[in-house]
Parts: sequence; C-alpha cells; structure tokens
Amino acid sequence: MIRGPTGTVEAGPPLGGETVRALVPRSLPPVPGLVVDSELREELDRAHLALGRLDSVSSLLPDPSLFLYVYVRKEAVLSSQIEGAKSSLSDLLLFEIEEHPASRSTTCARSRTTCARSSTA
Repeated sequence: MIRGPTGTVEAGPPLGGETVRALVPRSLPPVPGLVVDSELREELDRAHLALGRLDSVSSLLPDPSLFLYVYVRKEAVLSSQIEGAKSSLSDLLLFEIEEHPASRSTTCARSRTTCARSSTA
C-alpha cells in the first residue's frame, strides 16, 4: 500500500531571527484506509503485551516521577551524543545540581554522600 507524503512542510513566522519550518500532517483518516491484516494484527498484539508489561512494572516503582525525570535526561544525553556532544548522564545530573542551589540543598538533606561528592567535584 503506497500512501505518499504524510504531510507538508510549511514555513512559519521567523522566530528569533531564525527561519522556522514545521511538518503539518494530513488530516485523518488516511487515504487509502488502513488495512489490518494478520501480520499487522500480530505486531499490534505484541505491542499491547509490551505495554501491559510496562504498565505492570511501573506500578512497582516507588516514585514514577523520579524515573521519568532520569529517563528524559538519559534520552537527552543520548540525542546529544548522536549530535557529537561528549557528555554523560552523570555530567548532566551534576550540572543540574550545581545550577539549582535549592535542589542541591534538598539532595544534601537526603544523602550526605551525594552532597560530599558534588562539593569535591
């Protein structure tokens, strides 16, 4: 099934002296319509099972927001490494501790070893 482009790239108003372009998707439903054959159904079933496993494991996390906080930063570090930056997740987290003194004092209150390590770095 061949659909062609899923949208068009349109120029927006300049932002901070930069030219801004955005992908504007076509409206739904797609033409031609989506055909769910047995192969696609199997892939969808595997995806649903994986989401169910993820959902059940997430209920075991003591603080899901902390997990998401670190996960988002890890993804940002990986994206930066793809672009050629040489940094690590620990570099980013240490930078954030130094940038936000209020969060640093909270970290120190929770863990004296973290505070001692960051003050000697």
